[in-house]
Amino acid sequence: MAQAIRQEVAKGVAECVSRGVQPGLAVVLVGADAASQLYVNSKGKACLEVGMHSETIRLPTETTETELLALVDRLNTDPAIHGFLIQLPLPKHIDESRVLLRINPEKDVDGFHPVNVGKLVVGNPTAFRPATPYGVQQMLIRAGIESKGAHAVIVGRSNIVGKPMASMFLQDAPGGNATVTVCHSRSRDLPSITRLADILVVAIGKPEFVTRDMVRPGAVVIDVGINRVPDAGNAKGYRIVGDVAYGPVAEVASAITPVPGGVGKMTIAMLLLNTLQAAQQSRLSV
Repeated sequence: MAQAIRQEVAKGVAECVSRGVQPGLAVVLVGADAASQLYVNSKGKACLEVGMHSETIRLPTETTETELLALVDRLNTDPAIHGFLIQLPLPKHIDESRVLLRINPEKDVDGFHPVNVGKLVVGNPTAFRPATPYGVQQMLIRAGIESKGAHAVIVGRSNIVGKPMASMFLQDAPGGNATVTVCHSRSRDLPSITRLADILVVAIGKPEFVTRDMVRPGAVVIDVGINRVPDAGNAKGYRIVGDVAYGPVAEVASAITPVPGGVGKMTIAMLLLNTLQAAQQSRLSV
């Protein structure tokens, strides 16, 4: 599915280029977080594969908030950059919320700016949808799993996944029209709620948290989690697991996403799609 979306994006990029606009994405990385560096490299490679202009800006950990804000201001006005993002997390001495608010909402391809959050809630089609829940929605649509009238239960209420996922499920549009329940750390008797789900989306950040007894037989399970757990039998000393106990839950679910190789594959594809959307909207506004 991710590859199909990339091919669709490449076609859209070629159309933009034929009209004199090459969609451009910039990624800003502050510091030397290993996981972030790997992710940033993947984004740059993906851009080149679909014909986009790509910039990766690496800044040292000691970069000041003032310096980072000045860079955001520059990218906001750079005509070659249609979308950009600041890789999180940022060093502790930088206020993430202040930096994210400084990004031009028309270039906020992560979909984290309050303007885009509001647009998503009210169903404005120009909104940029956060890439991970957007990818989940596309997986369901492309797999032919109907959300209309289904009970979608989301475990986790983060601004990155849980809240935007709920908004998408509620929209009167493909991949929406669901009845939505959002669970979190204060929810009482969580298993009794998750067992009501026709579609269960888990994004709580706890390894193999959802077990077989928490899933109704026949439910669709989407695992958004990525966790490292110790594994002495692995050469790296760890293995990657999701927020769902995959093996046991797969025995009762009608469909389930693996970790790795599931939702993560979709995230960069949707970021590319958002960048194409930004270029198209920029072109239309000229």
